[in-house]
Amino acid sequence: MSYPFDALVLVPDDIDLSRSPLAGQLRVETYVLGAFNPGFTRLPNGNLLMMVRVAEALKTPVFDGSVHAIRWDDGRYLLDAWPLDFVDTSDPRKFMLRGGAWRVMALTSLSWLLPVELSADGTERVAIHYDKAITPCASFQCYGIEDARISKVGDRYLMTTCSVSPERHSTTLYSSDNGLDWRFEDMVLDHQNKDMLIFEGQIAGKYWAQTRPLGDLYFAYPPNSEWRAGPSINLASSLDGLYWKPYHKPGIRPNATTVATARMGGGAPPILTPDGWLTLWHGVEPKEIVGIYRTYWSILDKDDPSIVVRTQDAPLLEASAELTRPIEHQIYIRDVVFTTGVADAGDHYVVASGEGDLACRITHIPKSAFA
Repeated sequence: MSYPFDALVLVPDDIDLSRSPLAGQLRVETYVLGAFNPGFTRLPNGNLLMMVRVAEALKTPVFDGSVHAIRWDDGRYLLDAWPLDFVDTSDPRKFMLRGGAWRVMALTSLSWLLPVELSADGTERVAIHYDKAITPCASFQCYGIEDARISKVGDRYLMTTCSVSPERHSTTLYSSDNGLDWRFEDMVLDHQNKDMLIFEGQIAGKYWAQTRPLGDLYFAYPPNSEWRAGPSINLASSLDGLYWKPYHKPGIRPNATTVATARMGGGAPPILTPDGWLTLWHGVEPKEIVGIYRTYWSILDKDDPSIVVRTQDAPLLEASAELTRPIEHQIYIRDVVFTTGVADAGDHYVVASGEGDLACRITHIPKSAFA
């Protein structure tokens, strides 16, 4: 598949770590493991904004017989040491602690959020707003803030994020009047609800959101069902955007006829079109440790988003080896594109994605692709 514009607009080397919130605190060298999975919105001045997840990692995490992790604690950034005999480091993004009664992991990086302003068409960088970076502010964010998703509902910008800590893996909410200056609102979903996307508009006076609760146990569908048991995209509604009630009908579920969506979750916050809510989501085909991530789309009923009006089995976006060839030396996982935002641009949509957990990708997709 090819589109009129499809390029990486931000890569790890574009980040100035001398302006990082961690700068000068750890006494060891760090680097940008990835600058990716950007929240995405249009600013009042017409430009586009990416709220980029910067995963900052230790250049040499293993020393003195231990692997080290970065942790925020009451305004400071510290290092924790884990003896190598007690960990599994096969996944470059994390390490697993051995010997427990359940799975316990730590991250090889700490993520913070960096606003990057783009031109109105998303093809050029205008400014990187280091002074407006979003960093941990509480113990439930001690391992970082990840994967922002931005929705504009009326005149208000709402941004969900994943906050990571041993206490919980929660969804937290920020709000803004201008898309650049953000206020922390509250924790809105509790443990391991990974992809919360607020609809860009209300339905019958309520806020709506897609969610994706995680777990290690799923009940089987009946034999010969069209659905496959596993993570799916659920729905919830709210009167104020803070307190959410799960919807009693299911949302988008993995189809039993393909392994391409054996695992799935939300991508870009749904936007309203003449045909219904356009939602871009990810499906994961099992492969090695990480899997193959692709972007798919569905149109949901404008009054009841549990109803899929139209969808397509073929992926909308796939990972591009051609785009990442110039940064081949920095690649640590492959076959991953993770779409996180969409903006209307007349006859096409500007779509923002994370490429390979490494860089930010902008794609112009004609509206005819969703017919």
